Amino acid sequence: MNRITKFLPFMALAAGVLAISWSAIFVRWTRMPGVASGFYRMLIAAAALCTILLARRVHHGAISRKMLLLAILGGVFFATDIGCYNVAVLQTGAGSATFLGNNAPLIVGLFTWLLTRNLPSRSFWVALLLGSIGAWLIVYADHIHAPARTRGDLLATFASVCFALYLLVTERAREQMGTLTLVSLSTIASTVVLFLFAIGTKTSLAIPSGSSLASLLGLGVVCQLAGYLCLTYALGHLPATISSVVLLAVSPLTAVWAFLCFGEQMTPLQWFGGCLILAAVWLAGKMKDRAGLRRAPTIQIGE
Repeated sequence: MNRITKFLPFMALAAGVLAISWSAIFVRWTRMPGVASGFYRMLIAAAALCTILLARRVHHGAISRKMLLLAILGGVFFATDIGCYNVAVLQTGAGSATFLGNNAPLIVGLFTWLLTRNLPSRSFWVALLLGSIGAWLIVYADHIHAPARTRGDLLATFASVCFALYLLVTERAREQMGTLTLVSLSTIASTVVLFLFAIGTKTSLAIPSGSSLASLLGLGVVCQLAGYLCLTYALGHLPATISSVVLLAVSPLTAVWAFLCFGEQMTPLQWFGGCLILAAVWLAGKMKDRAGLRRAPTIQIGE
């Protein structure tokens, strides 16, 4: 029993990474607009989180207006991240979109510098340079070989900016609010924002088939809930040196599933660019751990 308990965090980390790596595949399988699939993903997650809150009878305490607004703002940023990423997956390669959408740690560092005016270390600039070159190589390869994918690449990059803003906002709110309460509020806000955007752009929310419904359940239950709950548990029990490296597997795994499911291939130049991005994100995470910054547990991480 002790051996099972000892390896449970490793199993949870592997399960979480595996579940999240299927996000882009489920988005394709829904055969629905990206905003619509994003809405249902967040709706399913919001319903589950509210059920958990009621079942556990979590005491929220007094939530200040400022903290409530921060939670809602975080939800707006996360909704934009999910919406842009889902649309990007439909317009460019699933692997490319996932690599480009995982630049958030670098962007967080850049925003932190702009806000605090504290000059980052030389290692950060190296990481930012590597990540920028990697992203440029992926976009450049698509622009040369498949120009129609460029818009999707840019949307995926913008999604990583929105996710970085989400991380900055929610980390501030988490100082005075429980994680479950914060995630529930931001998830509800994300759901409302995606719904309003779908209505405003006249995006159909109709579920075309049973297979589409199954894929939506995969997004909401497997990727959003199970995947991130596993990661939250694992990140609380494993050294950052292990978890940060394993988490990098999400992007290449997505590319592998896209190849197996859709015959989609990334060029050698794009794989090289993706590897540069992974190296940059790993370096940024390593600097964060050395600085002793608190790892923020959340079930809304990445795509």
